[in-house]
Amino acid sequence: MDRGRHRLPAGLTVGVLRAGQVFDGERLTGPGEVRWEGDRLTLVGAPETGRAVEGQGAGGGRREPCLELPAGWTVAPGFVDVHCHGGGGAAFTEGAEAVRRAVGTHRRAGTTSVMASTVTAPLPALREQLAVLGEAVVEGDLLGVHLEGPWLAPGKAGAHDPGLLRAPDVAEFDAMQAAAGGTVRMVTVAPEPSGGEELVRHLAERGVVAAVGHTEATLEEARRALGAGASAFTHLFNAMRPLHHREPGPVLTALQDDRAWVELIADGVHLAPDVLGWALRALGERAVLVSDAMAAAGAPDGDYRLGSLDVRVEAGVARLAPGDGDAGGGAIAGSTLTLERAVRFAIEGAGVEPVAALRAATSAPAAMVGAADVGHLRPGAWADLVVLDAGWTVRGVLRHGQWVRPREVPGA
Repeated sequence: MDRGRHRLPAGLTVGVLRAGQVFDGERLTGPGEVRWEGDRLTLVGAPETGRAVEGQGAGGGRREPCLELPAGWTVAPGFVDVHCHGGGGAAFTEGAEAVRRAVGTHRRAGTTSVMASTVTAPLPALREQLAVLGEAVVEGDLLGVHLEGPWLAPGKAGAHDPGLLRAPDVAEFDAMQAAAGGTVRMVTVAPEPSGGEELVRHLAERGVVAAVGHTEATLEEARRALGAGASAFTHLFNAMRPLHHREPGPVLTALQDDRAWVELIADGVHLAPDVLGWALRALGERAVLVSDAMAAAGAPDGDYRLGSLDVRVEAGVARLAPGDGDAGGGAIAGSTLTLERAVRFAIEGAGVEPVAALRAATSAPAAMVGAADVGHLRPGAWADLVVLDAGWTVRGVLRHGQWVRPREVPGA
């Protein structure tokens, strides 16, 4: 078989993929066909066999062959990562070039929409970072901004500098949102200190996702936060009061309360595989896979910085250097994940059904932050998709109708 016939074509204005399986954001069906024209999807459904595709838009009159994918391969929406600090050796908080580098690293791995997460820093530095990130959102490189810190519990600081944490403050958030040009879509906050519920309510009233995280909240305090408008939990189990049979804390609230989306980190480090699988099944459609990636995602082991703290990455695991953080060093400091790896680990390592893992990396995070044009394969949505082989490895990435990095589709 001519392998050249199975190369994903670059630069198409009109295109068609046919696959044995298509995940549209909700259901895994097949066989199916996905078509796009320009930067938007035009059809998702049963394949029309025996004909080529003729462009009618910017490439009017240009005929393009339909690409038939090998048996066992899947087309799915591009992944949506709503909690990511960087990648490719760069942190989102290190300037415009670092933003582009981190975005490119995750995009090549299938994440076509990413929110930039900050790390606790002095307020003037945060405002400067947010100005740069806000421009990247306007330019279309980022989906939005996630503020993780400074309104976190000192006892659950994790990889945030405890000396820079602050009490929840509405005016401080407003100043940061102004610096970001209104692009902050999510804020992680510990709701239990004085002012916490007020900040949660303020965020919710302005359409910003308030996520409970890095928190000492009890079960009741977490419930009150949801009543005040919180709608998510940041990386469940990690940096929060643990689940206990006499004091269940926020974990049980997250698992029981249907008002909340719940982040999970599927790297085998933050959560044991059995816990991850249990949580994904218990949460159902509310589960959201996130990378929580720091700069070392897609980069070699070595020494890095996360905010003001030193991080050592060994065997792909990022931990604070000795003397830093709330544990005097050794605390987990984000991950080196991409969502491609997270989906694969959820399926193969935690035994989760592919539909659940794919949903948690596509339509669920998109719905969590109110991003209607991503996370689904449906007419009118952005032409963002991933091609996955039978082992759930990304073989091709399409963003806004253009192949990000065409990858060879091997012959059968």
